[in-house]
Amino acid sequence: MMASVRVGSNAGSVRSVLIALAWAAALIRHEGHAMSGMEDEERGAVERRGTHFVVQGRPFLVHGFNTYWLMVFAADPATRCKVSDVFKDAAAAGLTVCRTWAFNDGGWRALQISPFVYDEEVFKGLDFVVSEARTHGMRLMLSFCNNWEDYGGKAQYVRWGQEAGLDLSGDDDFFSDPTVKSYYKAFAKTVITRVNTFTNVAYKDDPTIMAWELINEPRCPSDPSGDTLQAWFEEMAAYVKSIDPTHLLEIGVEGFYGPSTPERLQLNPYTCAGDAGTDFVRNHQVAGVDFASVHVYSDTWLPDPDPDAHLQFVRAWMHQHMDDAEKLLGMPVVFGEFGVSVKDERFDSRFRETFMETVYDTLLSSRRDVGGGCLVWQLFPEGTEHMDDGYAVVLAESPSTLQMLSQHSRSLQTHHSKGSCGSSEPHEEL
Repeated sequence: MMASVRVGSNAGSVRSVLIALAWAAALIRHEGHAMSGMEDEERGAVERRGTHFVVQGRPFLVHGFNTYWLMVFAADPATRCKVSDVFKDAAAAGLTVCRTWAFNDGGWRALQISPFVYDEEVFKGLDFVVSEARTHGMRLMLSFCNNWEDYGGKAQYVRWGQEAGLDLSGDDDFFSDPTVKSYYKAFAKTVITRVNTFTNVAYKDDPTIMAWELINEPRCPSDPSGDTLQAWFEEMAAYVKSIDPTHLLEIGVEGFYGPSTPERLQLNPYTCAGDAGTDFVRNHQVAGVDFASVHVYSDTWLPDPDPDAHLQFVRAWMHQHMDDAEKLLGMPVVFGEFGVSVKDERFDSRFRETFMETVYDTLLSSRRDVGGGCLVWQLFPEGTEHMDDGYAVVLAESPSTLQMLSQHSRSLQTHHSKGSCGSSEPHEEL
């Protein structure tokens, strides 16, 4: 017993030294990176040029992360420092794109208390997120709503409609009822036209924001034909672009293939994924949509316990979507969420790193003429582990993951210095 304790203590000391060394090296890189990030922000917004992203003509690849709770933490002075911490950690690892929620519908610390009624203090929290992102050289992808009940989502909109006397039969009425859609439009417009209380810049004019996302992981199983969701995408994409024609727009789907491409249904991770009401190719042909969205969660999609089967799926899933983005859609593709839960008894942190490396290697090894990138789910700073659902990556506690992320950032620089985006100009560092 005592021997095992002493071994653990020595291992802990070695681990602390490794972390300190990795962190110090990363912070040295970050000092110059943060300033270059601010300068990049001043140069202009991220734009789409064919199948690639550019910033003032220079190639831009997404190397990023998700941290969904930034706004609610920023709304409380006692936890606001965690927002700064996660941006510092991310910048030290070479990450410069963050996807986060710009919504919280009903309930605790809600941004949208009820239709057309918003909490100014929570909005100031979102203002802080945008301002702090810019300080650390980050770009933001901001989502307007959730398909799931976390943070309210479409279910909360339907409850509001029912409370107002609407005859609604289920959560999928969110996508079709005119009144409920008016709630969503009003909220989206309020966010887009918001003037930041920290920077005095309207969100729609702020290049810190890379893109808007219509909804996180939308599904409409009540209409497996996909027509209901397609109509909603068309309506909402046109509406958002009518208010903000400058920023990029994406729809937030997981990438399931649907009825428009029956030959690809077999590529879905499970049979009923084709009945989710989404349709990867058709959905991304909507006018106003600038880049494709795909998520990668083999741990929840596949029952197979064999790690190799999961990695094979990841490669095939990514290659097919990159191929379709280039040849059928003519747009970049962003793998907006990918990760592995270490609370799943089939996997551990070592496999999670192998999974992440597979995603990064697949992106870099592709010879397709398509840009984009990926965002890991999810990055947490120290002191927030109580919220970990198994997917949290705490870089201060994982020097090997920090090293991997930093290496991918360097690989992206090398990749683009060779002119892989059709340009020999220096690229914006990610």
